[in-house]
Formats: sequence, C-alpha cells, structure tokens
Amino acid sequence: MEKITSRSNPLISHLRKLGRNRAYRKTCRAFCCDGPKLLEEALLWGGAVQTVLKTEQTELPASLPASVRVATVPEELLAWVSPLDQPQGLLFACEMPEEAVPERLEGNRYAVLDGLQDPGNIGAILRTAAAFSFDGVFLTGNCADLWNPKTIRATMGAAFRMAVWQVSYEQAAQLLKGANIPLYGAALGPNCVSLREAPLSQAAIAIGSEGKGLSQALLSLCDGRVQIPMDAKCESLNAAVAAGILFWEMSRER
Repeated sequence: MEKITSRSNPLISHLRKLGRNRAYRKTCRAFCCDGPKLLEEALLWGGAVQTVLKTEQTELPASLPASVRVATVPEELLAWVSPLDQPQGLLFACEMPEEAVPERLEGNRYAVLDGLQDPGNIGAILRTAAAFSFDGVFLTGNCADLWNPKTIRATMGAAFRMAVWQVSYEQAAQLLKGANIPLYGAALGPNCVSLREAPLSQAAIAIGSEGKGLSQALLSLCDGRVQIPMDAKCESLNAAVAAGILFWEMSRER
C-alpha cells in the first residue's frame, strides 16, 4: 500500500483542491467525500471511486475494488487535506456521474429546490427525498454545489442513489408539464391552500431558501401554492425542516 507524508505530493494537492474548489471539481469531473460510511454507500450504489486516502488505523471496506488507488497518510496530513472540520479517518475521490436531463419524467413525486445556498440543507433534503422514495430532485436558481463535500456528507449516501438534475426554472416546469405533474410552490400568496388540503399524491413541490423564499420567476410557473399550517407567531421554517413536513404529507396522501 502506498504511503504519503508530504503536503507537496500531487495526489495530496489534487484531493485538497477537489474539496475546496467548485471550478476544479467541474474541470476534473470528480468530487471528494469523507468517511468510511460514505465510501460504503458509494460502493453499494455504483459510485465510481477513483482514489482513497486513509490513516493507518482506518479499515477499508471489503468490497473496495483492487483497481482503486489507496494511500495511507498521517492523521495530521489527512486533517490538512480534508475540507471538513472533523475528518473521519478516510477521504476518497469519485468520478461525477452523468447529469443528463431525461427527455420525459416517468415518476410521480419530485422536489424543485430554488436558490438554496446552505450545502447542509441541500444534503438533508436529498436524504429526506430518498427516504420518502421521491423520483428526483431539481436544483434551480443558483443552488449550492451538489458536489460540495458538506453537501455529500449531509446526504448520508443519498447522493449516490437519488436522481438530481441542475436545470433552469423553465426546464423543470416543462418536464413536469410534459408528464402531467402539477408543480406547487411552498409559499404564501394568491390561491394558497393548506398543505392538508392540497392534492399532492402525484405532484412536485418547490422549496426556496429561508431568507428569500421562492423566486417570482419560479412562482409564475407553479400551478398553485401550498402553506404549512403553523403558529401565526412563526414566520418561516428551515428549508430542510419544511421539506421533511412536505415530503411526509405527500407520502402519506399517496
């Protein structure tokens, strides 16, 4: 097994840059992940693992292909490479999957995320969508990078098994309309109905950031608006918390 101790090693430089630079990830068509659990999820769901960097004490999954490059490093070097505050003894690089948008949607339930900038929120929403068997998630309006290590960690492996497409508002709306799937915006306004009353068994739900909400551009493409009933003294919910409530109701109704 390869051993590395220098910060100037090309592999060390590559992994450190993958974890910190969105443009570099896009150029390399690769991203960096943290931890043995995520590595197991990547291998289970067909992730194209390229390289693994680990400490001496960290065990490798038995399912790791022999073709994957593996290097051991001191703990302090792994901490320097890792983009996260608390590395879990192992980092790995994965090839980005193809992001081809389907010509036609075949499922029943989708989420449209609009301008969410917190990687943790996006990751948590993807994890929740996977838990409720959603058929896909659209990222619109300059959302945070799906392949940010913080996003990937928050998905707890859902990023390797959930269909996610980065599209414009118009693309998302056209795809949903072509499949006869109504799009509802989680927002107050004209013709807003309570979440308890909206027909969501076959639908898509649009969720905006806590600070800005849904953009007018996306709201103009929605077929209706839904509101989560809550105490009048509360103005809003965290986007990931709101998504959990919305997804549960859509799943329950179905």
